[in-house]
Amino acid sequence: MDFTNQFILLSGLLLALSVLAGLLSRRTGAPLILSFLAVGVLFGQDGPGGIVFNDMELSFFACSVALAIILFDGGIQTPIASFKRAARPAGLLATAGVIITAGLVALCIHFGLDLPFLNALLIGSVVASTDAAAVFLLLRQHGLRLKPHLASVLEVESGINDPMAVLLTLTLVELIIHGFSEQSGWLIAVEFTLQLGLGIGLGMIGGKLLTYFFSWVETDSGLYPIFALASGMLIFGASNVLGGSGFLAAYIAGLMLGNHEYKAKRVVQQFMDGMAWLSQLAMLLILGLLVTPSELIHDVPRGLVIALALIFIGRPVAVFCCLLFEKMRLREKLFISWVGLRGGIPIYLAIIPVLAGMDVSYFNLAFIVVVCSLLLQGWTIRFMARRLGVMEPPTD
Repeated sequence: MDFTNQFILLSGLLLALSVLAGLLSRRTGAPLILSFLAVGVLFGQDGPGGIVFNDMELSFFACSVALAIILFDGGIQTPIASFKRAARPAGLLATAGVIITAGLVALCIHFGLDLPFLNALLIGSVVASTDAAAVFLLLRQHGLRLKPHLASVLEVESGINDPMAVLLTLTLVELIIHGFSEQSGWLIAVEFTLQLGLGIGLGMIGGKLLTYFFSWVETDSGLYPIFALASGMLIFGASNVLGGSGFLAAYIAGLMLGNHEYKAKRVVQQFMDGMAWLSQLAMLLILGLLVTPSELIHDVPRGLVIALALIFIGRPVAVFCCLLFEKMRLREKLFISWVGLRGGIPIYLAIIPVLAGMDVSYFNLAFIVVVCSLLLQGWTIRFMARRLGVMEPPTD
């Protein structure tokens, strides 16, 4: 009983402090995600809180659920016009862009840090995808009114690029542990096709069923958002069980529901927005608690090299390759390159090799890269938007 009461007290305290840290970050201009991570680290075993928490398996489960809710809400909040406008460039960035970024970062790690190429490629894959929550939250936090097509590309890309990063991470962990065989290339291609195809297909089917339910079923207004949340989790879980990408399915289902007109739409949107915030807080607190700063020290130099390779080589080259034939100005491509924000996703993905029995340094390196990205890119996002002239002119 004492443990239960203490757990409830501590959970409430951490969430309340995270909200207060978020208020402080708004005043200082610090990225919200960095503030949430910092609260978790401060209450971890090396901080004043002294909480010893190292359950990677439980953390992976909790963060998977949180991320599914965040992406489902991201789809709900995305206008279909924005999605259609950004589908081609965002789709290229979410697939080929992730592969190019991972490959270039891996080359820098392989030759610069003298790591085996497969291990270097695993690190590159972990940090290759942009973070939906980081992009959504920072654009809202700074109140940036970007030009519509530019904002659409950034938000849609970050919402759909996780499946490629997850697939690359899982594949490379398997190759490192079990080795490469003649069938590996074929199996990887089949796995990617299943992940993408089932994720899209089940997301569309689930989204269509949701629109029918909300159009024809009458119930108490308070039950609509609960059913929406339950449905998002159901679609996410079903896709994963059947071999598809649950994250992609949840995003697409949310996109279809969010662009359908029904009686309780406003209630559902507000509820899911609140749940996304709660999920974001919980995920970052958990990831922060897992970090042991004293164990990071010897990984800091390598982490800085990886972060610089990602920010100044991997991301920009990937963006310019993928957007080569898009009708975008140079300054817009430069801004997309700079706003390749990393948040909780790389740290979450870094749990996969640790669960597979590999070195914990993968987790430490991912954390260092995320902190560098948030400090350098997240803190300067408004400055770069103004400097490159990609904001909408103010309205009277």
